[in-house]
Amino acid sequence: MNYLELLFPDFALIVLGYVLCRFTPINRSVWQPVEQLVYYLLFPVLLFHSITRNPIQWGEASQLLAAGVLGGLLGIALTYSLPHLPFLGRRIDARSYAGAAQVAFRFNSFIALALVSRLAGPDGLLYVSVLIGVSVPLFNVAAVWPMVRGSGQHFVGHLLRNPLIIATVSALLFNAAGLKIPALLEAPVARIGAASIALGLMAAGAGLKLSALTSNKLLAGELLLIRHAIQPLIAFAMVRLFQLNQPQAIALMAFSSLPTASSCYVLAVRMGYEGSFVASLISLSTMLGVLSLPLGLWLIGI
Repeated sequence: MNYLELLFPDFALIVLGYVLCRFTPINRSVWQPVEQLVYYLLFPVLLFHSITRNPIQWGEASQLLAAGVLGGLLGIALTYSLPHLPFLGRRIDARSYAGAAQVAFRFNSFIALALVSRLAGPDGLLYVSVLIGVSVPLFNVAAVWPMVRGSGQHFVGHLLRNPLIIATVSALLFNAAGLKIPALLEAPVARIGAASIALGLMAAGAGLKLSALTSNKLLAGELLLIRHAIQPLIAFAMVRLFQLNQPQAIALMAFSSLPTASSCYVLAVRMGYEGSFVASLISLSTMLGVLSLPLGLWLIGI
């Protein structure tokens, strides 16, 4: 599989957003309302559609869910430990860390669905959908916690108002009730989801300032190391520990080796954090996915 070809559209949209914001009249004054639209409407619709498009077979995927949740919690715990590491922790800017910690454990669900459907067919697509359904609420809560803690906001109150968490929890309940989006609404909902990916990536490009990396090089290296090297190794250990079959192993390894979520940027900005550093990490993560995806799949013999 050509991983460069798979990841190029995302990277191209980031570059397009950067060029439009810097060299055309479509400047920051345009992109700030776009970020609000993506955060409050488009991304929630995408998440709801991704989780509800297929029934979740909880019993059949129990081993995979256990492996995915345990691996995700280990990645979150490792990320949370960074400010407390001897010698390294005190060199990390607390506010930059709070906004960017999510980069280390969140994932690009759109690429996950596209990749696993090619590699493992309908079974793999079902398994990765289950992982997305369970992991998105968990990872969004984990993403919000450092930002709420760093800004003094009320954690529970913010969770109850967070549109990404509202969308994922309601989608899980919707799926568990056996409901489906009406056929008449399927196409509009899918198109809204597609728009969220394009606009979210372009908004990240519009907020990109590579100079933001220079003062946070250590933190950037630590977060990307977790996302693109340690997370695939944790996932491989989970595959062996839970003895997952091949479609399940492909779903978990792809899920754990992906670039970070493009919505990291919008979430950081909407919560009052500097988005340029997060946007730079998203760009680097997209490029590093060309290395981490083959590594993760090579570990399981794909």
